[in-house]
Amino acid sequence: MAIFWNIHFTCAVAFLVRIGLMVYGEWQDRTMAVKYTDIDYHVFTDAARHVFYGRSPYERATYRYTPLLAMLLTPNISLNIAFGKVLFILFDILSGFLIFAIQKERGLSYKTCVVSSWFWFFNPMPATVSSRGNAESIMAALVLITLYFALKRKEVLTGFFLALAVHFKIFPIIYSLPLFLLIGERSRDAGLSKSWSNGGLELCKALLGYIFRPARVILVLVCVTTLVGLTLGLYVSYGFEFLEHTYLYHVTRTDLKHNFSVYFYMLYLTQDMPWSRVIGLLAFVPQLVMTVVLAFKYYRDICFCCLLQTFAFVTFNKVCTSQYFLWYLCLLPLAVPYIRVSLSRALVMAFSWFAAQGLWLLAAYYLEFQGFNTFIFIWLASIVFFVVNLWILVEFIKSYQPLTKSDSKKSN
Repeated sequence: MAIFWNIHFTCAVAFLVRIGLMVYGEWQDRTMAVKYTDIDYHVFTDAARHVFYGRSPYERATYRYTPLLAMLLTPNISLNIAFGKVLFILFDILSGFLIFAIQKERGLSYKTCVVSSWFWFFNPMPATVSSRGNAESIMAALVLITLYFALKRKEVLTGFFLALAVHFKIFPIIYSLPLFLLIGERSRDAGLSKSWSNGGLELCKALLGYIFRPARVILVLVCVTTLVGLTLGLYVSYGFEFLEHTYLYHVTRTDLKHNFSVYFYMLYLTQDMPWSRVIGLLAFVPQLVMTVVLAFKYYRDICFCCLLQTFAFVTFNKVCTSQYFLWYLCLLPLAVPYIRVSLSRALVMAFSWFAAQGLWLLAAYYLEFQGFNTFIFIWLASIVFFVVNLWILVEFIKSYQPLTKSDSKKSN
């Protein structure tokens, strides 16, 4: 039975499961009114068709992603329309393997590393999302490979993949601060503490030395150069509409349709008021405070830090849809071996998370399919979901205990 603990066997099984789901999805698309394929996949394919014929991907309405994604999917036109789904599945499998590799880099036993990957490989949500043709698996892989190289203190590769991740979706920019603090850190930074007590010129010198350490300078230069290079290159090719749809839309976006965000009803009611945009911008303040505080507190354990940051960012975001959950679900397996809670408590947390979603979905169902005005109930369900997420975040922080060397040996 040793084969079940083999990471390559695990990858193969997970790949076949996803291919099976993709094949089933093709059948469902042909025979049922409710389609399996994600509507965004058709948007991606249409944008790829425009790129394939030398036009702008933004000629496809509602395509609000980097042109690189459309370029990656041009084989949908030249080879087979299912190419993109297979590509997303491969990124999905890469994400699971990176979870294994990160845990191994952190010194955990082989079996623990494999079991950690199971929380991604056999989670029905990422398996379904990638096989339906959603591109979130690319983001998961980019974030995980950034963390992998950060753990190995490879500042050039860390900066490069962080820039690529931010280019694809803006939210990974929240990882910039903890990565900056981690890269180039020396043991305890005792000199800085001593200079702080002395004050004056000595403190200024110590701060400059702390900030401008070679590894940190390289990290920032590579990240900024890569991001600026990508932005300029694509701006030259596609003009302002590239900036608008890749970056600006997502910064200023206010989704007035019902979503999981605790802010949605307030933004919906105030959409015609002159100060509604100010309210939308103020919603960024709790996110900013949370991500900065968590960065300084937990950056030494970069994987756990990024999990907390992402969980808080999604919870406090002014727009929250189901696909956003994948942003932290790819990081959760990295923390599982370190979260010391009883099985019963873990099940209560998981049940509460799913039940809160179910409550929201029930209210949304009556609005969308039965035509009842359930906005107030959707908002109340959003508040319940918000509170549940805050509770889970606190539980993560309270129960997190890094494994000792003796713990790691026992797990072997």
